[in-house]
Amino acid sequence: MLHWGTRTSRILGGEIEDKAFGPEGGPTFCTATNRLDLSLPGGSQPPADPLRRWASHILMAKFWVCAAGAGFFLACLILHSRFCGSPVLRNFAFQISWRTEEILYRLDVDWPKYSEYFTGATFSVAVDSLNGLVYVAQRGDNIPKVLVFTEDGCFLRAWNYTVDTPHGIFAASTLHEQSVWITDVGSGSYGHTVKKYNSFGDLVQVLGTPGKKGTGLNPLQFDNPAELYVEDTGDIYIVDGDGGLNNRLVKLSQDFMMLWLHGENGTGPAKFNIPHSVTVDSAGRVWVADRGNKRIQVFDKDTGEWLGAWNNCFTEEGPSSVRFTPDGKYLIVGQLNLSRLLFVAVPPVGSIGDCSVISTIQLADQVLPHLLDISRKTGAIYVAEIGAKQVQKYVPLNSFFSSFGS
Repeated sequence: MLHWGTRTSRILGGEIEDKAFGPEGGPTFCTATNRLDLSLPGGSQPPADPLRRWASHILMAKFWVCAAGAGFFLACLILHSRFCGSPVLRNFAFQISWRTEEILYRLDVDWPKYSEYFTGATFSVAVDSLNGLVYVAQRGDNIPKVLVFTEDGCFLRAWNYTVDTPHGIFAASTLHEQSVWITDVGSGSYGHTVKKYNSFGDLVQVLGTPGKKGTGLNPLQFDNPAELYVEDTGDIYIVDGDGGLNNRLVKLSQDFMMLWLHGENGTGPAKFNIPHSVTVDSAGRVWVADRGNKRIQVFDKDTGEWLGAWNNCFTEEGPSSVRFTPDGKYLIVGQLNLSRLLFVAVPPVGSIGDCSVISTIQLADQVLPHLLDISRKTGAIYVAEIGAKQVQKYVPLNSFFSSFGS
């Protein structure tokens, strides 16, 4: 079922009145509290490009266990395995339980409230679920490289300090600190680095020598670092090599000491061809989108041991982005050129088994979803689309997606 949405905007006395036509055709109105000031050279303003709003998707995948007589037995099996059973039994019950669920998302056509702030190619997005903030990294000349919104879609601020060509962005926040990490793949004076900022864009830490690409480990040097993931403990996982000299996964401690490393160019276990995205699950496993090899590789986060790979789901195109739903049951995988998101069932413990796609979100042609992130509070998915030059938000409709914790 598709609900088409369009939106018009007009500037009123230096502020913006925005008229959004939602899925049911009824207009909604709001007035911006933030003026269009993105701190551009000479006080210039971003062009108000025509808004691209695609079809609102209500997407579902229903998998039912058809043998009615086995229903009671399956319910007992799932409950027993979840609370009393062995890891093998839990994995078996998990494979049954996800087949009885459905996943529904809809496109939030009102996010953000004013899309005119997107003035470049939007390469990545990061959600600070603790503080309700969304960071967008975009590329282009004479534009702000980082935009900051609320999860409700209000624009807060932008900054452009010491950023050359952003690729990945990650928000790592605790009760004591808000930080934003950026992988910079530029060839200029700030490129080939991984940088830490505070939430207002002040530079806090630089990993790697700015403007210098390399393969060294002491000191650590990067070449086109694609993305990173920062755990609550402060440990850092970096995939280095978006078409550069390196094809590796690096784990650093919170004080930036090397803990373990995997990688060289190749197709074998623990080798990569454009490692493009990385994430960590609650079971202590590190998942890497090995884009050029059309697979996802999995490692033990403590030892770096290779645990296996998924490739049967990616025969058409390799994965470009990986993130878990807050409950950890599904891995959301972006496929760039297919303009598609996959929901893949994840065993809770032990062996990763085979890749099983249970649902998809087919985006509009040529929007090119590059990297994505998900709110750990709401389950909303934010997708950075370099083709459409925008970030879009998808909101879960299922009851089991509506009460996530942080």
